[in-house]
Amino acid sequence: MSATFVGMPAFPTAAREALGNAQQRRNLRHATHTIRDKRARVVAEVDDWEELRVAGAAIKDHVLTHLDTYLEQLEESLTRAGATVHWASDAAEANRIVVDLVRATGSQEVVKVKSMATQEIELNEALEAAGIDAWETDLAELIVQLGHDRPSHILVPAIHRNRAEIREIFLREMGAVGEPAPAGLTSEPRELAEAARTHLREKFLRAKVAISGANFAVAETGTLVVVESEGNGRMCLTLPETLISVVGIEKVLPTVADLEVMLQLLPRSSTGERMNPYTSMWTGVTPGDGPQDVHVVLLDNGRTSALADDLDRQALRCIRCSACLNVCPVYERVGGHAYGSVYPGPIGAVLNPLIRGTSSAVDKSLPYASSLCGACFDACPVRIQIPDLLVRLRTRVVDEKRGGLPSGEEIAMKGMAWVLGDADRLERAQKGSELGGRLLRRRTSLGRLPGPLSAWTDARDAPTPPEETFRTWWKRERG
Repeated sequence: MSATFVGMPAFPTAAREALGNAQQRRNLRHATHTIRDKRARVVAEVDDWEELRVAGAAIKDHVLTHLDTYLEQLEESLTRAGATVHWASDAAEANRIVVDLVRATGSQEVVKVKSMATQEIELNEALEAAGIDAWETDLAELIVQLGHDRPSHILVPAIHRNRAEIREIFLREMGAVGEPAPAGLTSEPRELAEAARTHLREKFLRAKVAISGANFAVAETGTLVVVESEGNGRMCLTLPETLISVVGIEKVLPTVADLEVMLQLLPRSSTGERMNPYTSMWTGVTPGDGPQDVHVVLLDNGRTSALADDLDRQALRCIRCSACLNVCPVYERVGGHAYGSVYPGPIGAVLNPLIRGTSSAVDKSLPYASSLCGACFDACPVRIQIPDLLVRLRTRVVDEKRGGLPSGEEIAMKGMAWVLGDADRLERAQKGSELGGRLLRRRTSLGRLPGPLSAWTDARDAPTPPEETFRTWWKRERG
């Protein structure tokens, strides 16, 4: 199994280490700029791209505002179509449900479609602890799993690896868990893909249980949607007898018609393609065709905590396209591992503290893992105000550190507001400053100020107050 993010250091420490890896920086720059350039070209083809972004944001906001209603409708539609619906409030409950479902089949292994939700809850580790092998079938996820590594990108989890490194991983690891890589394997993409295809084929044909996520879940019909580029998802969704889908509750869409907008936004923003090579949709059970035992686990795991606030709720619009990662100057240099979660980059710096809270050192540091340049908002297909969310989370971290006590800055600002809020108080304060200016007229600077003001004067001179204010000068000259 791949390593987990448990015990990761805070972002500044992890980022400093990542910056020292020159090979990784080169890999990241090449990959992110390639995807970024492809995205720019296909987005430029769409005359109404901004209108699509607005429509996508509106659809997600409508769903999130009425999430209880649409989740109930989704459950009814899924049940009517022959699926069994399970509700999981947190990761532990979701893992318990999935492990019990797999055990009930008598199977000791599962094949998996790439899923951020299952990575979020660390399902692979829970299955391993239960004696169940979980095989990743997405090429990038397979590379991460065989390399005992961690994902570093939402769309391309092995973006930090180059072809030579992937070849070495395949040659070293494949034979230990299945069909080995050919002895003469080169680093050509075609040969690497063929080695992965041969390795996975026996697992597809043997597996009785598959586990997936979903990009979208349509409340109207109970239809789940997975988009992918390799065809591995379709193998998992059709061959096994049992299919278990772990779906975040924010993935709901009201109607099939809403897919028209999302399936234009997602591929262009994620892979820089006009449409995904494979878009799979399934609705419950179809007798004699595909899995006959279908389960859907609807996962909360901290999502409802973000619903109450209008700004925090925006983070749940995310359709996991990774566009914000590919334009982020911070992510490009440090990569995904530094963020300490399966959700890296700008959206990860928002999602992780919202879902997990800010009690850990990692989550406290993530809101500061950004230059606030705004490129993430410009790239986001559903217009999430990521910079605003990061500033809000920074405020939350600072407030929690103070334990409810006001900061010196806050006290000073409130004092200034009180003085500036009344003309008489302001005039008296100005007269006091004139007195101070006359007493200190022989000094050009106040020097280093005492107490909490010392940090401010360490980097700048504090000028002496003027001997005469503008108000006094005006009265004298203009009467």
